[in-house]
Amino acid sequence: MPPEVEEATDAAAGKPHYDDDAVQGLDALDAPPSTPRGRTGLLRALLAPVVALVVLVAIWQALWAAAFWPEYQLPAPIAVWDQFAKLVDTGQVWELLWVSVHRAVIGFAISLVVATPLGLLMAKVSLVRAAIGPIVSGLQSLPSVAWVPAAVLWFGLTDAAIYTVVLLGAVPSIANGLVAGIDQIPPILPRVGQVLGAGRLASARYILLPAALPGYLAGLKQGWAFSWRSLMAAELIATSPQLGFGLGQYLDNGRALSDMSMVMSGILLIFLVGVGIELAVFRPLERAVLRARGLTGAL
Repeated sequence: MPPEVEEATDAAAGKPHYDDDAVQGLDALDAPPSTPRGRTGLLRALLAPVVALVVLVAIWQALWAAAFWPEYQLPAPIAVWDQFAKLVDTGQVWELLWVSVHRAVIGFAISLVVATPLGLLMAKVSLVRAAIGPIVSGLQSLPSVAWVPAAVLWFGLTDAAIYTVVLLGAVPSIANGLVAGIDQIPPILPRVGQVLGAGRLASARYILLPAALPGYLAGLKQGWAFSWRSLMAAELIATSPQLGFGLGQYLDNGRALSDMSMVMSGILLIFLVGVGIELAVFRPLERAVLRARGLTGAL
């Protein structure tokens, strides 16, 4: 049918006529912004951090060459690299990573088991939120290093002391993230679950947790960051041969020996672990969650 006849027919029938170009324009508004794909997107994603790293090392080298600080305070980049390469060549780096990373993972897993039901209770039981909500928020803002002396006095120089510090650092962040996610759920979703006969456990598993997943995932990311930082604080202070030799102990040894290249290589390892966990675990999870909600352009 010719466009003129179709438009006249729609007008006679009382139906609004939409121009195809206008409809396509509205569809384009709803579509997520396009992101570079293939080699172009990969090069763009890799080039920016590489350039930033090169600039940072160049500034570092220039400051070292200008000798503003003595060598024991600001070593040359090549000295730090040699120390890092020595750790890799001797295989000590794997011992350091194993001792610290496996503690962080175990502590984070325990924190997840504790914080998830706590967050559900705080979100759905007003009395629980009123009673312990401010306490949990206060614990979240409390520096984790403050718990190290108390944990050592409670449990001695043992793994229990380190895990206590990790839990007290991670649990509040995960619980508050879940509460924030549940608070943003449209009220109609839990009501639909009640109408369909979902009990408390089924509602929490099939409605609340999936709907609150973006906020919950943000809490998990922050909880992991707090776990990692709490662990480093505990390993720096609570040093003992019975606890093994992790990244925190390696840093403390560098301080005791006044070896700044050793300290910087330890900081580099801690940084690499944090970035690696973010890129390998949380970034794919976040991308999958946003893609499932039609927000693929967000990442």
